[in-house]
Amino acid sequence: MLVIELLLVAITSYLIGSIPFGYLIARRKAHIDITSIGSGRIGATNVMRTLGRKMAILVAGLDLLKGITAVLLAGVVIGHNYIMLGDYHVGILTAQVIAALAAVTGHIFPVFNHFKGGRGVATFFGGFIALYPLAAIFGGEVFIIGAGLTGFASLGSIAGVAGAYAVMIPLSLHSGLPIEYLFYSLIGSTIIVIMHRDNIQRLIAGKERRFTEKAN
Repeated sequence: MLVIELLLVAITSYLIGSIPFGYLIARRKAHIDITSIGSGRIGATNVMRTLGRKMAILVAGLDLLKGITAVLLAGVVIGHNYIMLGDYHVGILTAQVIAALAAVTGHIFPVFNHFKGGRGVATFFGGFIALYPLAAIFGGEVFIIGAGLTGFASLGSIAGVAGAYAVMIPLSLHSGLPIEYLFYSLIGSTIIVIMHRDNIQRLIAGKERRFTEKAN
C-alpha cells in the first residue's frame, strides 16, 4: 500500500540523515566530541574550524550523499505506484521530496547523536542533486561566492538555499518543472534559514565568526 511505503521511505530517510558523520569523523581522527567544541554542530563548518579543510570536505561530501541516497531510495521503493488525492497525483516525486526533507530533518535532529546535528545545508543540496541538479549547482555556486566573498559560511548558506528556491520559482511555475521541486526548495530553505537564526542575529550584531577562524 502506497501510504505504508511513503511512511517507510520517510522513516528510513530520516535514519539515513541521522548518521552523524561529522561527529564520527571527529571521534575517529581526533578523539574529540565535536558537539562540545565551537558551535556544537556536526556539519562541515564546525569540522573545518576543528579539524581543517580536508576533513570538512569529507564531511560535506558524506552529508550530501545522505540527501542523494534518500531520494534514490524513494524512487526504488515507490517506483510507478501512485494514488490520486482529488486532482493531485501522489507518487514518486512526492515520495522523493518527502525523503529528501526527512533526510534534512535527520541531519538536523539525528536520533543517533542525541538529536544534536548540523544545520542541514549539505543534505538539502544533496537532495537537490538527485531531484534537479541544476538547482543544486546554482545554489551551490551562490553559496561558494557568498561565503568566499564575505568569509561567513552562514551567510553563504542562507544565500545558497534562497538562491535555489528563487531559481525554482520561474522554472516550476512557467517552465513545466514539477511543482514538487518548488515545494522542496521552499520548505527546505525555510527550515535552514530558521536553523541559522542565531547566526543571523550575530551577523546583524557584527559578532559572527568567519569560517576560517578556529573553534574554541
